Amino acid sequence: QVQLVESGGGLVQDGGSLRLSCAASGTKYSLNLMGWYRQAPGKQRELVAYITESGFINSFVSGRFIISRDGANNAVYLQLNSLKPEDTGVYYCAASWGDYDGDSSIDYWGKGTLVTVSS
Repeated sequence: QVQLVESGGGLVQDGGSLRLSCAASGTKYSLNLMGWYRQAPGKQRELVAYITESGFINSFVSGRFIISRDGANNAVYLQLNSLKPEDTGVYYCAASWGDYDGDSSIDYWGKGTLVTVSS
């Protein structure tokens, strides 16, 4: 069974940066899609960005965030720059064998890592 484990969250001041990491285990095959969602307090979960095995990137939230991956190791990263208090939330790693076709196409979810941006 594939498991996703996130790391890198924490408390940062307004304008600061963080780098989130997610590592997949439980498979020797390369996942096609890996990405990040986030859920702010009191809000619905939203897709931040994803990257496919071929390197296609789709970003939905902010140009301040940069997604990258290490395909050989089934790992995905999210560089969060110029953070704002409204970026506070739990960031979830997500992955699937197929292409993105809505949230229902996600096969695996991490448990999330909390990012808190103080003003």
